[in-house]
Amino acid sequence: MSNDNCPTPPWLMDCFVGWFDPCPLNSDYKTDGLSIDWEDKTYVNPPYSNPLGWVRKAIEESKKGKLIVMLLRVDTSTKWFAELVEAGAHFFWASQRIKFVGKGSPNFASMLVILNRKGVK
Repeated sequence: MSNDNCPTPPWLMDCFVGWFDPCPLNSDYKTDGLSIDWEDKTYVNPPYSNPLGWVRKAIEESKKGKLIVMLLRVDTSTKWFAELVEAGAHFFWASQRIKFVGKGSPNFASMLVILNRKGVK
């Protein structure tokens, strides 16, 4: 995949119908998703190349009592992964590589990361 502009596959987005998305693909948002308050149930497919800011914002928002789910690449060697572990996140690895619409399969595995309300472990 040559860029971060990759829509979540429809079969996965179906799980998050009605959820807030602060990082929508080709957004017409006038506000940066990192500078606004997120809603009670938020799904985020952030840029895979640099998710640290999004991870930190997700942790912050979960501590406010919000349920946050993120689609991220599996990379346990990163600072952002360590911060998610410290925050008590739950990790669910996909059994196969997720095929992104119009992009095919990336050369890495993906995971869903769930941050419970109020950061409860």
